[in-house]
Amino acid sequence: MPDFSLEAARGAPDALIAGIDEVGRGPLAGPVVAAALVFLVPPPPELACLIDDSKRLTAKRREKAFDALRNFPDLRLGLGAASVTEIEQLNIANACHLAMRRALARLPFLPAAALVDGSHAPLLPCPVNMVVGGDKLSLSIAGASIAAKVVRDRLMTRLAVRHDSYAWERNAGYGTAAHMAGLRLKGVTHHHRRGFAPIRAQLALTLPAGAS
Repeated sequence: MPDFSLEAARGAPDALIAGIDEVGRGPLAGPVVAAALVFLVPPPPELACLIDDSKRLTAKRREKAFDALRNFPDLRLGLGAASVTEIEQLNIANACHLAMRRALARLPFLPAAALVDGSHAPLLPCPVNMVVGGDKLSLSIAGASIAAKVVRDRLMTRLAVRHDSYAWERNAGYGTAAHMAGLRLKGVTHHHRRGFAPIRAQLALTLPAGAS
């Protein structure tokens, strides 16, 4: 389970340390969403026990943890996203970093440092400490992963109401069998990432003869 030791080692809570994570690197559709989360005080045990890597929590437990995080007064949260157009223009790695910068900018202050999940450092306006597997180690990163995941899942559920052939309410845009079946039946929407191989392949199937 994650704890507060990485934050404390960098001076928290006296120093404001942000945990940053993104969600949505792998889906075939939808934006990438990032969150930057700062605990102004160490989270109490009743909150800390709810927080874990978002991928290890069920949807119900993520929602419960997200509600608890939003209701905790000594916490600040910034959210940012990069659109499908930006993913296509920048590539997914750079779009993730853009979403992280936007999330950090939504905080009411610039933190003393950022703990970022992963191994490739984004360019941020504060010192960056990369933490491989950080959502399993740091409460701030894990909390950010939960916030980003819940917000993105809710967005994909809303998009599924208008585009009901792809089961986005269940797969969040990942390339599941139901999503791929929808692509074959209905084709590509403007929410799909055309630079991703399965979408390129689907587009190639629908091009008229001689088109490139």
